[in-house]
Amino acid sequence: MSTSKLLLRFAKPYPGLILLTIALGFSGALFNGVSTALIVPVILKIVGQEVDLTKAPGILKGIMAPFEDIPDNYRIGVMAGAIIFTISLKNLATYTSALASSSLTRRLTADMREAGLKLLLEIDIDYYAKMKVGDLINRLGGEIGRAATAIGNTVKLVILGITILVFVGLLLSISWQLTIAATFLLSLVTIVNQYTIARSKKFGKQLSEMSKAYSVAMLELLNGIRLVKATGNEVREYQKVHELIRAREQADFESQINSEAIAPLSEVMGITALLLIVFLSKTFFANQVASLSTVLLTYLLILLRLLPLVSQLNTIRSSFASTSASVAMVTEFLNRDDKPLMSKGEIPYTKLEQGVHFDFLSFAYPDHEKLVLKDVDLYLPRGTTLALVGGSGAGKSTLADLLPRFYDPLSGRITIDGKDLRDFDIASVRSKMGIVSQDTFLFNDTVGNNIAYGRPEATKDEILSAAKRANAYEFISKLPQGFDTLIGDRGVMLSGGQRQRLAIARALLQNPEILILDEATSALDTVSERLVQAALDDLSRDRTTLVIAHRLSTVQKADQIAVLDQGRVVEVGNHEELLQKGGYYSRLYSMQFSERAETANKQHQSLVRVSHEIRTQLNSMLGFLLLLLDDMVEDSQERQELIEQSHTSALRILTTIDVFDDIFSLQLKGKFLSFSQENNSVTTQYKTFTHISEEFRARLNLILGILRSLTDNVTDTPEDNNQLIAKAYDSAINLLDKLKEFENNIHLEKNEQC
Repeated sequence: MSTSKLLLRFAKPYPGLILLTIALGFSGALFNGVSTALIVPVILKIVGQEVDLTKAPGILKGIMAPFEDIPDNYRIGVMAGAIIFTISLKNLATYTSALASSSLTRRLTADMREAGLKLLLEIDIDYYAKMKVGDLINRLGGEIGRAATAIGNTVKLVILGITILVFVGLLLSISWQLTIAATFLLSLVTIVNQYTIARSKKFGKQLSEMSKAYSVAMLELLNGIRLVKATGNEVREYQKVHELIRAREQADFESQINSEAIAPLSEVMGITALLLIVFLSKTFFANQVASLSTVLLTYLLILLRLLPLVSQLNTIRSSFASTSASVAMVTEFLNRDDKPLMSKGEIPYTKLEQGVHFDFLSFAYPDHEKLVLKDVDLYLPRGTTLALVGGSGAGKSTLADLLPRFYDPLSGRITIDGKDLRDFDIASVRSKMGIVSQDTFLFNDTVGNNIAYGRPEATKDEILSAAKRANAYEFISKLPQGFDTLIGDRGVMLSGGQRQRLAIARALLQNPEILILDEATSALDTVSERLVQAALDDLSRDRTTLVIAHRLSTVQKADQIAVLDQGRVVEVGNHEELLQKGGYYSRLYSMQFSERAETANKQHQSLVRVSHEIRTQLNSMLGFLLLLLDDMVEDSQERQELIEQSHTSALRILTTIDVFDDIFSLQLKGKFLSFSQENNSVTTQYKTFTHISEEFRARLNLILGILRSLTDNVTDTPEDNNQLIAKAYDSAINLLDKLKEFENNIHLEKNEQC
């Protein structure tokens, strides 16, 4: 039934192709029957046996009639040519029919996958919260392929049915008694095969479930590969997936054992049935065997040609049973009636004129009774910023998700310029919104393409401008291929702060009217937070902005601050007003800002970590160079490895300096003015590092040049090598002295703070 539904749904655009496939199959069946009926008389004539057709059925006389007027000398040749010609036509029709059937199957597969993809793009966010992505990929890939095979088999079944009917018609015209007996005996073959077909259905269901489990496990493993490696669980994960692979392999093998048994079993029973027919023909035509030998031989030959068709029929039935689970799964997957599809409005969104009103919203997630939002009433005027604060679970992110209509409220409404959000075309509204969240998603593509995702038509100059405004240009320019650098799956090649700045650049390029910032800096370290916050300030300037933040320092300048608790708005006002009330917001503020001294201490610690990283690499390089200088290594290959390791250490120091120099240069340009006012001592430390980094670069470039010369064997004698190593060692010692000077400055500043 499910197969019929899929065929009726997706085969509508291809009636001509279906009719052509069936017509070709029907033609092949006719040519097959005619050629089979001609074979026996021709063979008998070739061997000199007299062919008596006076008592033959009318259909055989009709087939032989065109050859009656041909002279005996040419009749055998013409009949042999007719057999070859009809068999050629039969194979041509069968070949063309197979191509048409295959083309139909491929088109149906593509149509079903496109329908599934379109459904996944239109479906509500809630659907993905309940479904596993690996399961969806399995359905969109393997299961649809198996379901399309079942649909293709439906067409093959029609063609096979027509061919069998043609042969049965020939058999009935020759002897209805033998045909009834043959039908009964061959039905026994089908009944016996029913057991294997039932097993095929069971194995097909197992394979579908195991394919689903394998897809889910592999996707989760690849997505969580960092956690797997961090916890040392490679062996356990391998064993888990290994068991799934082996279990599926075993089920597939058992399924193959079952399906492959159908053909030989059908052949053995078919031949047994054929022999029984021979005995029955001797009984039915005991007195006419000699005169009806041609007819009987033709009958048996047609029956023999029919046996493989019966075997094919049973094979197709087994295939139907095997793919029935996939068909049911795909039918359920493509059914739109039970999916959460959001209604689309008809009003195209153009521009925000007045503001956004959260009009007494109440909301609970689907299949949950607890209300996450309760009668929330807030107004966000055009060009202003509304900040949402509160504890975890207060409903801040949920309220933000309702604005781009990821969900619809249970009661109340959101209005834009007085019009219900549900009346607008969803795509036009979302195209005017920019969302920057804590969990930034980046594609495994180039930096430039990720920035331009919201506006693929953007020019290179526009992408460059957005990157600069997002404080991302400094680190992008140092990437191997700049804007053309591939950043890995989900941007794994970048740091958290860099990923956030790319997301901000993407939003800047999109130039949204309404901006949603959902915990955009909560997962970042202090330095990265300052970089990202500066970019966010630029992004939200003169825009209608909804901000969600745990850190109250990021929302103090908001025009309005709404405090949420247990899904309700408990306070609304600006920063000063809420502090004066002495309520919930005031308590949150006191908790977060009672430890300002600790913030400065964290800045100090970050500089100490930079110093420690440089010192670690520098000590490694000095150790390698000292071994070379003291001739502690005699093997030339080991010496070469020590030189390369020294070169790697120098490069790592340079990379560390480059990363922090980006941050320091932005500091000196005034990107963190408010931060500088809070902690001038840290700013002084940064400027000190910037000065020292110039000397570091000069020395490091000298060392890198020397080590590269040694690696490339530019020098002529061992003495020259030793002189270069000594020069590199002295430069490294000088770097160590400069590092001590920087560390002393850090400690002096720290003592002054205390």
